[in-house]
Amino acid sequence: MDTVTDGLDDALRKAFTRPIPRSGGARMRFLVRQLKGTRAVAELLGITQRTVERYVRDQLKRPRPDLAQRLEREVLKRWQPHVRARARQAAATTGGIVIDTRARFGYTAAPGSTDDARLRHLTVALPPEYAARLFEARDAGRTEEQLRDIAAEGLQEIYFKDHGRRAQGLLVEFTDVEHLEFDL
Repeated sequence: MDTVTDGLDDALRKAFTRPIPRSGGARMRFLVRQLKGTRAVAELLGITQRTVERYVRDQLKRPRPDLAQRLEREVLKRWQPHVRARARQAAATTGGIVIDTRARFGYTAAPGSTDDARLRHLTVALPPEYAARLFEARDAGRTEEQLRDIAAEGLQEIYFKDHGRRAQGLLVEFTDVEHLEFDL
């Protein structure tokens, strides 16, 4: 993963208590129940209503790769919303979120100090307020850059400034992300 949005979605998926349906027919039936009809599912997936009906009755078994990918993505968006909401609430109020990243960190610091960007691998537990800000920003449709800025601010305050105990004037730049993963 190299996007904050995908990383947050994956972190919430780890909270699922059951796996998503495996077969194309089971996934299609789940979407039909969620969207309350085959027409809505057909429009969502970009296929005909008749094709949806054939999957629901198990007349078609295996979707072609592009349809299988869209189908899985749409099922994952809607799977276990209450479990996802509880995990998100716990992260935003009590548990916080763990960020594991390999990225280039540069600094704006006092003259005479080193501010050259370096590639670092960090695993840092961010407090609940940063988890809440990340989830709120993602839900509000903020850009990937804005989400990365929130994550960079959290890393700056917790890891680099050690909760305000050192490096008072330090501003962290979070760029060239090679790996980014979240855990609740």
